[in-house]
Amino acid sequence: MNVRYSDFSVEQLREEVRKLKEKAQKAEQLGNLSEVAINERKMQVAMAYMLNPEDFQPNERYELANDPGHLFKINYINGVFAWGHRVNLLDEVYEAEEAVPISLLGDQIKNSR
Repeated sequence: MNVRYSDFSVEQLREEVRKLKEKAQKAEQLGNLSEVAINERKMQVAMAYMLNPEDFQPNERYELANDPGHLFKINYINGVFAWGHRVNLLDEVYEAEEAVPISLLGDQIKNSR
């Protein structure tokens, strides 16, 4: 049976995040770092389904939860993923476009210019 996070209730998503966190902790204890990364990524996606994509705006910059040295400038939102570019502390925009779950986006950064 193939169940999608989009079909889950908030309570089911919370339970899924709890289970994935447990799996990641067990994998970490066993030294299986790739399994830790897989479970953490699944957690981020599940948590994204608990957020409202409309709270995130194209052409705005947001803090990145897992990368304090970078901001993320959104080009567009597709489902619970923000597509855009990382921006470093020197305000240089990375060339590669990437998608991140909206759960990784922190506070919106207001332009000081």
